[in-house]
Amino acid sequence: MYPNYLRISNFCCTFVRFFAQVRAHIYAQDTNMIDYIKGHIAELNPTYAVIEAAGVGYEINIALPTYSALIDQQDTLLYTTEIIREDAHTLFGFSTKGEREVFLQLPTVSGIGGNTARMIMSAYTAAELRQIIATGNSKTLAQVKGLGPKTAQRIIVDLKDKILKIDLGDGLTVDNAQCTMFPVENNPVKDEAVSALVMLGFAAAASGKAADKILKQNPTATVEQVIREALKML
Repeated sequence: MYPNYLRISNFCCTFVRFFAQVRAHIYAQDTNMIDYIKGHIAELNPTYAVIEAAGVGYEINIALPTYSALIDQQDTLLYTTEIIREDAHTLFGFSTKGEREVFLQLPTVSGIGGNTARMIMSAYTAAELRQIIATGNSKTLAQVKGLGPKTAQRIIVDLKDKILKIDLGDGLTVDNAQCTMFPVENNPVKDEAVSALVMLGFAAAASGKAADKILKQNPTATVEQVIREALKML
């Protein structure tokens, strides 16, 4: 009696787990119901924008490059993608189709969700991310907060052959994609500022880019000035 009961119980547990995995996979897929939204920028901050179109305000999650592209604009067109799960229906927007295509590749990697993909694309532009993956630069990719070396390596292994097929409008193809690695510059002010920003919870890569921009505009800036200005940008 008991062996039969155990077999039935094990079968039921296996079926439930399988059904849950299938259901999660279905909900995780991009439905692509809305290709783009064009309208007035009603609200804008570094993580989302509210676009008013035909009297409806759409809250759209964005990455930092898209935020930078929208600053000082009153109207815009964002290419969108939807990620639907059991507990959330999230809309993501991008200033170009190429950025959207790069974003869509990231959640195909195990362990990468929509918010993590957005964080990666906030740390690097689509072109920089393509270069990082194509050149196998897992050390640079692992600097994104929350990724770690193993996840960064998994992204490179899974996407290296796919990423160069995405057209970003820069003429880069599989044949001419031998890109140079990102240079490392020794700057004590930058290093100290980035360390402080990381302690505050910001991604190292995004903090470094912000510090570079600030120091390029003001080479004599102090650590405090760099951190203050970076907090306005991140």
